[in-house]
Amino acid sequence: MQVQDTPEEWQVVATATPFTGKKTSVRTDDVVMPDGSVARRDYQVHPGSVAVLALDAEDRVLVLRQYRHPVRQKLWEIPAGLLDVPGENPLHAAQRELYEEAYAKAGDWRVLADVYTTPGGCDEAVRIFLARDLAEAEGERYEVSEEEADMEVARIPLADLVRGVLAGELHNNCLVVGVLSLVAARAGEGEEALRPADAPWPARPFEA
Repeated sequence: MQVQDTPEEWQVVATATPFTGKKTSVRTDDVVMPDGSVARRDYQVHPGSVAVLALDAEDRVLVLRQYRHPVRQKLWEIPAGLLDVPGENPLHAAQRELYEEAYAKAGDWRVLADVYTTPGGCDEAVRIFLARDLAEAEGERYEVSEEEADMEVARIPLADLVRGVLAGELHNNCLVVGVLSLVAARAGEGEEALRPADAPWPARPFEA
């Protein structure tokens, strides 16, 4: 048996958008169930995101500490951001986020994992990259505002992040998935066997 997610779409007999925000919206669909009944499903419509596990030569991960109002916590995270333009190349978006949030660039990029963050209530898809061969970015620093103006940047040993994840001390989903995916890759065929940075992404198709 092949364990692989597959596309499928059940019939929608009615749909509405009761809320539209700056970047996301909420959709209400009436969906036909297998027994013929109709159930209402509310979910957030999201443009998609990218995240970057940036690893330096000392096996440290570049992380950010940022306030997240919905959960009322400051979370340690990896650089991440929205796909602002439909069809945007996720690699280009990831490179932009690494520059804007950490004033860094990387010479080697690979795909670590593709995930749906909350598929029961949101259609957000995230591509998590592994970025290696780090260096300081060039040019002017990106001007930050709002929560990002209070953001801290650090480099933490990968082993410390693994411990923090398993101890229940670190909760950001992209950090958790990225860190554990890298550990799994090293235990398997190695980092060089990871997918190339331009690997297809059916959840958010993009132009090369």
